Amino acid sequence: MNPFYEKIITQREDSCFKDDIEENSLGLKKMVAGSRIAVIGAAGSIGSAVAKTILRFSPGGLVLIDISENNLVELVRDLRSSSDVKLPKEFSTLPIAMGTLEFNRYFAESKPFDYFFNLAAIKHVRSEKDIYCLIRMIDTNVIFMHDFLEESHCKFKKVFSVSSDKAANPANLMGATKMAMEQTLLYRSGIQPFSTARFANVAFSDGSLPYGFLRRIEKRQPLAAPSDVRRYFISHQEAGELCALAAFAGDNRDVFFPKLAESRDEKTFSRIAEDLLRKLNYEPFVCESEEEAKRRIEELIPERKWPCHFFKSDTTGEKDYEEFYTTSENVDLERFKSVGVIKRDGEIDRSKVEKFLSFAKSAKNRKDLAKSDYVTALADLVPSLSHLETGKNLDGKM
Repeated sequence: MNPFYEKIITQREDSCFKDDIEENSLGLKKMVAGSRIAVIGAAGSIGSAVAKTILRFSPGGLVLIDISENNLVELVRDLRSSSDVKLPKEFSTLPIAMGTLEFNRYFAESKPFDYFFNLAAIKHVRSEKDIYCLIRMIDTNVIFMHDFLEESHCKFKKVFSVSSDKAANPANLMGATKMAMEQTLLYRSGIQPFSTARFANVAFSDGSLPYGFLRRIEKRQPLAAPSDVRRYFISHQEAGELCALAAFAGDNRDVFFPKLAESRDEKTFSRIAEDLLRKLNYEPFVCESEEEAKRRIEELIPERKWPCHFFKSDTTGEKDYEEFYTTSENVDLERFKSVGVIKRDGEIDRSKVEKFLSFAKSAKNRKDLAKSDYVTALADLVPSLSHLETGKNLDGKM
């Protein structure tokens, strides 16, 4: 992503993790140099940023895996065309997905890896709209990872699997699946060390609303955004660095998150749309409806005005604000300058994890279950889940 656009949101010239990376650079170099590393979901926004961050510390081997063949090809072209990137002699890509026979066979037949990064995720709240999408979300965010670690003979120095800020007091099922992922990793942490990170939004990441703003402008279409939803944002580089710090500098069971300030770093999507347009020399023109915005596009653009429709959020699963940890979690805010660490040093209810895993694996073949049964199962494992069905989904909005 062009830093020009990211700075419109973050207002930062340098990475907020610059000092933490520099202070831990020797340790990062020692752990990464010569190591064989696999990155799953490598062609997504965060995965590609993680790959670039890892390459700064000279890994011995790097394998990039992603189900999106096109995005994987573009990532390789980007890496090979970058003058500041040095690829290791052992470098390869595979367009395969976790949870498949070929994925398991690859790791069974490969030389051992030292580190395993899982960036594959179903990350959109809109993808929990029905039972079919929800099953896929649970599989991708929880079950495939757990089953791979349980059934394979692989033992890694560290597993990193990305979480989400939405896992803290989740208001949607996507966030609850990320907390469920954290719980299943904790369940196995005595056998397989892991760490994770709860993210802010990555500015202009693939599929995000700000990314959509760029596509709408490219296609001469109106912009639409909620005016009451506030989010924290980090850049692609910051996303890669946060994952690297969590994986290589974090202890077993640690959860990293960015230390961002509410007054400085939170923004509404409507504000981002306005800032972006003004940076591109257009004045936002607020319309009362989607229909008006679409109707006036050809009239307004020649006048350097861009039609926008801003609205109050009323769709299922939207949370007005972001938080990275709960009051019941043990948080270390002193170790790093720009990173907080949740120390998951307590015991978990192993029976609840086992109950959820058993339900998720058996339920997909049962036609008598409804979405509400999955919500109940998730709420049992993640009691802080506060889920309200409004009957409205983002697929119904522009």
